[in-house]
Amino acid sequence: MTALAAQPTDAESAYRPSDDEPFMNDRQLAYFRGKLLAWKDDILKESRGTVVNLKAETENHPDLVDRASSESDRALELRTRDRQRKLISKIDEALRRIEDGSYGYCEETGEPISLGRLEARPTATLSVEAQERHERRERVHRDD
Repeated sequence: MTALAAQPTDAESAYRPSDDEPFMNDRQLAYFRGKLLAWKDDILKESRGTVVNLKAETENHPDLVDRASSESDRALELRTRDRQRKLISKIDEALRRIEDGSYGYCEETGEPISLGRLEARPTATLSVEAQERHERRERVHRDD
């Protein structure tokens, strides 16, 4: 497989994958790779801002309400960053699947994942049907 460009050209940025073309052709793979890399870059930029904000917010508030509010904001920010750290792992895994040729195919059935689902959730590893089965099984086991 050839190396795919990380930054799309003007012609590529107007491109949208369609069902009228071969599934996961080079153009679709380049599109989703660019989308994933841009998403990861946005998350990393946000996290750098968080580090700066947390360092700046080291002041000690004499008022208990201000201190509690500040601690609550900090905890929320850290939880958000932890979720984003996990999301970066999923993005990296999706990028690996693009490289190994398994991207866009359901891990459970091997069938193609719809382009609409991949557009909405580029890190998807299951088709809609397989995801629904998985969620039903989780509900059943959670209720036990």
